[in-house]
Amino acid sequence: MIYSNKVSFRVWGNDALFTDPLTKVGGEKFSYSVPTYQALKGITESIYWKPTLIWVIDRCRVMKIIQTQSKGIRPIRYYSDQNDLSLYTYLHDVEYQVEAHFVWNENRADLIQDRNEHKHYDITKRMIERGGRRDIFLGARECQAYVEPCVFGEGTSPYDEVNEVALGLMFHSFIYPSESKDDHLKSCFWMPIMKKGVIEFIAPQDCSMIRELGKMSEKQFIPGVNMMMEER
Repeated sequence: MIYSNKVSFRVWGNDALFTDPLTKVGGEKFSYSVPTYQALKGITESIYWKPTLIWVIDRCRVMKIIQTQSKGIRPIRYYSDQNDLSLYTYLHDVEYQVEAHFVWNENRADLIQDRNEHKHYDITKRMIERGGRRDIFLGARECQAYVEPCVFGEGTSPYDEVNEVALGLMFHSFIYPSESKDDHLKSCFWMPIMKKGVIEFIAPQDCSMIRELGKMSEKQFIPGVNMMMEER
């Protein structure tokens, strides 16, 4: 299906940390080799987002060779206010092309007057050109990143001649109550395959493994109180 509100952008930075949740338990984080759907959705929402819409990530293209770098970090211990010493393994010198589109959040019938596709699409394009509305980071706050417009597929990737790379079991995304019809937070996992440097994403609800993490109430947005209504 071709969407009229499809956008594409280039995002790059010195470091990235798309944390494998299995490595969080011991306090020493290790990055997945490619971005997760949730991380790319967060980047797109930092460029432009309103509760009226939901961003859908279509695909991602890896533009630089995948390489890692470990750094000594001093995080706060879980059960005390003292520092600990950990090793975090980051991706180093990364760049991606991302293609995405938005759909209306059908759970927000109270914002139906804000469903102006051309307005949101035009604002999104302007925000990409300006580097985003909020700070852009790659998986973790310390991994500052930058965005600019691009044409998806232009340029060369070191994986253009690599037919397939199986990436194993990966975290895909969260399903929040504000985007679903129940009051539970859910985590989604899948087994992606990168083909010629491109990862084609599936929808969160299509993932093979979905787990409920617990109850969560939907955040309320009230126009004029905690939400602005922009003009086009």
